[in-house]
Amino acid sequence: MSLIEDLKWRHAVKAYDPNKKVSQEDIDKIVEAARLAPTSSGLQPFKVIIVQDQEVKNKLVKGALNPECMRDASHIIIFAAWDRYTADRIDHVYNFTTDERGLPRGRFDSYTDMLKNIYLNEPAERNFAHTARQTYIALGMALAQAAELRVDTTPAEGFNNAIIDEVLELEKQGLKSVSLMYVGYADAEKDWLSTMKKVRVPKEDFVLTY
Repeated sequence: MSLIEDLKWRHAVKAYDPNKKVSQEDIDKIVEAARLAPTSSGLQPFKVIIVQDQEVKNKLVKGALNPECMRDASHIIIFAAWDRYTADRIDHVYNFTTDERGLPRGRFDSYTDMLKNIYLNEPAERNFAHTARQTYIALGMALAQAAELRVDTTPAEGFNNAIIDEVLELEKQGLKSVSLMYVGYADAEKDWLSTMKKVRVPKEDFVLTY
């Protein structure tokens, strides 16, 4: 089945069946798709946090715009970006990269020095705006992989970041939540969007060609 057909199949599920759980194998595939997403300078400046424990989900509910999805989804995948760039973070990624490629450490110093000169001289808020944008690429990849597996999902920004960050203690890890993805299987009776026609902007209104 093609990617286009997979994307035509999916929709943002509005109600999940709490009794249906996604297999660990499928969760691993969805997360791996996110891990393989391209990021600026290959820095992967974010982490994904997988929540399946019901007690933790219940604590997160108070920060959700759609608490039923938060409570009933099989898993919640939270995309949390670095709060800012640091020399240590940049060096850690590039040391790992050179080690894996069998290259001497410092092989890319001229490039990483340029990155540090740019990012380390910016305020943390501007750094975070950049790292946060990288998470959306991974979110898109994860949504596509889930669709291929016929696993239902809902991407969401509708939550209280402060509550999510507090419950998961993200500040201690130098992270801030950006977006999340509910993962599970739809409750056919309660998922009111499932019976509606899938609608997108017409191609002639979407594409500009020069």
